[in-house]
Amino acid sequence: MKKRKDIMVCVTQQKSCERLIKRGSEIKNKFNGNLHVIHVVKEGWKYFGKLKESDALEYLFDISKSYGADLTVIKAPDIIETLIKFAEKNNIEIVVMGESLEKSSQQNMIERFKRSLSKDIIVDIVPIGEINERAV
Repeated sequence: MKKRKDIMVCVTQQKSCERLIKRGSEIKNKFNGNLHVIHVVKEGWKYFGKLKESDALEYLFDISKSYGADLTVIKAPDIIETLIKFAEKNNIEIVVMGESLEKSSQQNMIERFKRSLSKDIIVDIVPIGEINERAV
């Protein structure tokens, strides 16, 4: 029997987030872990950008629920710090994120997140091409 591993999927307001949640669900099924979907937005920003807030939240909740995931939506002053605290609190061992478009490592949130991790957490980056191909 494989060791149980809990998974955290980091999503944004984009429709491609379903592909990320699906990837997290596939990993969850391999390791019999808990699946947590999290969307963190900086304080003062809208939760879902230009999308209608209630529709976007309902969509994200429904998609998360369909894959057996818990959904957490948080406003915080520091997105990376919030993700790290959430991962530590929930004993996360694998994090699923979509590839960043940022070329500079200082602007790339994933790179900053990986550098800030305090424990050995696997970060599974889903390539943009893979997200786009399967989201359509």
